[in-house]
Amino acid sequence: MELVFATHNQNKFREVKGLLPGHISLLSLKDIGCSHEIPETEDTLEGNALLKAKHVSDHHGYPCFADDTGLLVDALNGAPGVHSARYAGAQKSAEDNMDKLLKALKGKHRTAQFKTVIALKKGTENQLFTGIVKGQITPEKHGRRGFGYDPIFRPEGYDKTFAELPLAEKNRISHRGRAIQHLITYLKTQG
Repeated sequence: MELVFATHNQNKFREVKGLLPGHISLLSLKDIGCSHEIPETEDTLEGNALLKAKHVSDHHGYPCFADDTGLLVDALNGAPGVHSARYAGAQKSAEDNMDKLLKALKGKHRTAQFKTVIALKKGTENQLFTGIVKGQITPEKHGRRGFGYDPIFRPEGYDKTFAELPLAEKNRISHRGRAIQHLITYLKTQG
């Protein structure tokens, strides 16, 4: 089965490709000739994931799944949330985003959760799959693995950030890993 994963983020693409079973051939946006940025104009993670999957399916004719992920920090009323990638500006700099978040959390409670929503678009069918992992925002960055907010997010039950964990372990417990597992379970029931 061929599926397109609607992301230009190569780190995310590699991470997800490593989670999928061998009978699924994962295509990138580059593989199908989609080089433009797909707008994320919805105000929810679910809305953005559906928007991206629908865009690829409608314009390129492939079954597709897309994700949107947000870091929801309790002390900031769920911010940065749907704006996580652009929290510090349109340049989408992970370093700038982390610096802004760490500054905003000085002296505040640090509980947070990552939430990933995956939208699958196959023909007229739309399905949503959600993965959540709770944890804490660390006072400073730790680790060099991963991407995005990984160096400052420590999942519950761990003494290391996502950026300090081996990729296989991170994938097993992460929000994206959990959402992908729901997607895989669903795809297996579809034959």
